[in-house]
Amino acid sequence: MRAIVLLCLLHAAYGQTVEPDVLTQDYLWEPVEDPNQGPNADSACELDRGSCSCCHTVREVHRLRTYFNTSLNELDVLYSQTVQSFSNMKDGRTAFSVALFSSGNFKCFGPFPNTRDVVYEHVFLNLGNSYNTTTGIFTVPHSGVYSLALTAYSDAGSRGAPLAICANLQVNGTVVTGSTDINTQDQEDSFTIAVALELNTGDEVAVSLPNGCFLCDDTSHYNTFSAFLLYCNE
Repeated sequence: MRAIVLLCLLHAAYGQTVEPDVLTQDYLWEPVEDPNQGPNADSACELDRGSCSCCHTVREVHRLRTYFNTSLNELDVLYSQTVQSFSNMKDGRTAFSVALFSSGNFKCFGPFPNTRDVVYEHVFLNLGNSYNTTTGIFTVPHSGVYSLALTAYSDAGSRGAPLAICANLQVNGTVVTGSTDINTQDQEDSFTIAVALELNTGDEVAVSLPNGCFLCDDTSHYNTFSAFLLYCNE
């Protein structure tokens, strides 16, 4: 900008005759407090028509510089907000999928005299480490809507033997949904439950096995429990 002003002054000095009192006149070349006004080109034009267009150019350059600086500041704020949003999304990733047994021959979990939580040992995925393989409890890390799925399988061992396949999905100890099938007609049976729930941070989600029921599995992983975050409410 200073170079432009210098050229304008040289043009005014050599391009025309200027009265001495005009040469001593002080011009307001520096930006004023109002960014929309910029250098006082109007005052300069009244005193020296030769530099008028150049003064307006200086003011326009000042206006553009102010505009671009403001735009860059706004873009910087948007960029920071976007980076923070991506960081929150990365930190909020939650998903797990587990199966009943990690190894061994075909065996059953249950029956038990009392209801107890099913502890799934084999981990396919535990993104966020919110599922506890010791307790079988999924602790919700972020409030939001979650997709949960439960698949259960059981085998009575022989035809005519009592089959009792049962499992409940519970949140904070309260049964949300489940299924029960007790009969002597089927040697084996299975079912799947899928549900979307709005959960809060700290909620504990688990699968419970009612008394008298049993689930059977081997390394084929017939019994699974999975969940993932659909979207966060935080």
